[in-house]
Amino acid sequence: MLSQLLPIIFFLFFSFFFLLNAKPTTSSPISPSPPPSNNTQFILTSCSSTLYPDLCSSSLLHYADAVSSDPARLARVSIAVSLSRARRTAAYVSGLSRQADYGSDQRASSALHDCFTNFGDAVDAMRGSLKQMRQLGTTGESFRFSMSNVQTWMSAALTDEESCTDGFEDVAEGRVKKEVSEKAEAVKMVTSNALALVNRFVNTVASGTQ
Repeated sequence: MLSQLLPIIFFLFFSFFFLLNAKPTTSSPISPSPPPSNNTQFILTSCSSTLYPDLCSSSLLHYADAVSSDPARLARVSIAVSLSRARRTAAYVSGLSRQADYGSDQRASSALHDCFTNFGDAVDAMRGSLKQMRQLGTTGESFRFSMSNVQTWMSAALTDEESCTDGFEDVAEGRVKKEVSEKAEAVKMVTSNALALVNRFVNTVASGTQ
């Protein structure tokens, strides 16, 4: 009987010995998130001066490396982003406008035609702004003249986009009014941010901190 119990006794003894000498495991500490890069931080800081900083950051952080902490590049990129969204909205409104021509709601049809014209003007203004930024000099009277044009045209683009939504005030509530107003509002926000970054760039150059 004892010979049969010996293996069990030895097993229990060594198991107990192993447990006494085993070192408790400790979980490895969680590594803190790395700080944002200089290029990323530059965009976050710049966007804090806009009316819609979260939208500004989310729409521009993808271009952080291309911008490379350059306020002129950031202004150009922000205009390009706004231009792209305005073009898409203009195309969307154009499609709705053609459909509305066959409908019975003349107010909606008229508002859509006007909105398409407004966005066409906004696109032209932003295209001119982007071209001016790409041909920009560094300092002097030429720089001030060019940036004055950009500021004027971006302000005009924002006004055009606002005119689109104003034109729907007398239109009955419905899907078309809701969708166009939402899309126009989204473009107005990125255009507002682009104008703010253009103004920030101008102020940076004027203060000599570029």
